[in-house]
Amino acid sequence: MSTAPDTAPNSVPPDATEATEATKATKATEATAATAATAATAATEAPPPTPGAAGERQGLPLLALLALATAVFVTSLTETLPAGLLPAMSGDLGVSTSATGQTVTVYALGTALTAIPLTAATAGWRRKRLLLVSMAGFAAANTVTAVSSEYGLTMAARFVAGVAAGLAWALLAGYARRLAPERLQGRAIAVAMAGIPVALSLGVPAGTYLGKVTDWRVAFLAMTGLTVLLLGWIAAAVPDQPGHRAGERPGMMRALRVPGVAAVLFVTLVFVLAHTVLYAYVAAFLDDLGMGDRTDLVLLEFGAASLLGIWVVGARIHRQLRLLTLAGALLVAVAAALLAVLADHTAFVHLAAVLWGLGWGGVPTLLQTAAGEAGGAQADGAQAMLVTLWNVAMAAGGVLGGVLLDAAGSGSFPWTLLALLVPVLVVVLRARSHGFPPGGAET
Repeated sequence: MSTAPDTAPNSVPPDATEATEATKATKATEATAATAATAATAATEAPPPTPGAAGERQGLPLLALLALATAVFVTSLTETLPAGLLPAMSGDLGVSTSATGQTVTVYALGTALTAIPLTAATAGWRRKRLLLVSMAGFAAANTVTAVSSEYGLTMAARFVAGVAAGLAWALLAGYARRLAPERLQGRAIAVAMAGIPVALSLGVPAGTYLGKVTDWRVAFLAMTGLTVLLLGWIAAAVPDQPGHRAGERPGMMRALRVPGVAAVLFVTLVFVLAHTVLYAYVAAFLDDLGMGDRTDLVLLEFGAASLLGIWVVGARIHRQLRLLTLAGALLVAVAAALLAVLADHTAFVHLAAVLWGLGWGGVPTLLQTAAGEAGGAQADGAQAMLVTLWNVAMAAGGVLGGVLLDAAGSGSFPWTLLALLVPVLVVVLRARSHGFPPGGAET
């Protein structure tokens, strides 16, 4: 889970006509070189104009955006796939379920430790090249995970996958934004980020089912096959974009001093931690309830509700970001309360899965948008920190969940989730002036 655009969400790229004029300006005489350079910079940051009659309005480049959405799907599913396969993986690797749960932790740790330095080191790379490299990293890491019979080698492969995720998350949302005209940039990000709930709604249940009827290794090999196909799709259908110039690269500390950014980052850290404590060990939790044979169904319910959640968020985020964030946290809290008190009743477990997915589905888009809006001119730095903290939270959630599982049993997960959501709700409510203001995000 979690994503950071490589361009500032508050930047205002010129429309198609202005981009055309900027392109013409680059061909001006030496006497107008300074003006031409300024115009060329604007044209570089703008999405390319659509050919056609004057005044024709550019639409979304859906084929390219769907390729980015599939990249998000690969990234999200690689991260969360072990959640539905823990018992089988632990048996083959010869370690406990809690130790196998650390495959989620080490993935997140790989992202958290490397996202900022690697993003800085590759800031000047062209975006398409960087995306292809990161996806190739996923193909390699998932292949090694599938064939490994050693716990240490599996953990190393998962760490490499996390590094690849750090590169991918640092550019995917910003890449989507830059491919769309200004008036559709919010929708472009929503299309690309739809890969997250699709991974949860279809990918994890399908991977869990595939692992149950064949072998858990087949699920990871299927991920490799999908990634290889995606590499060809990106090469053929996704327009390239330039990287950052040296003076345009994000500054983390400057972003942290912007009012509202710290509040968004705190909510990100604690909300993702709360979610991961339960989600990373959902198979073990359901096993202890005697519902281990229904893990794929519960994950399907969670994911389908997540799709509905992201649809609602995509439709309303620009007017109701604060309200949607509060609603998401409250829905997840209600789901946790049901699992804490009424988990002995199967019907309430299924209801909790639906409420949990409905609340969580739009959270990545909400927090990413909130960070961009709060960051303003320092949005790139805010987004880079969001990526890092998101994965720190996932790593911490995997560790905390493992400790709780061994020390207090899986029944402690919902109570922990509830306790962590209290400060989330308090901070969102208090961050009314900056961070989560009334109204919504502007595009």
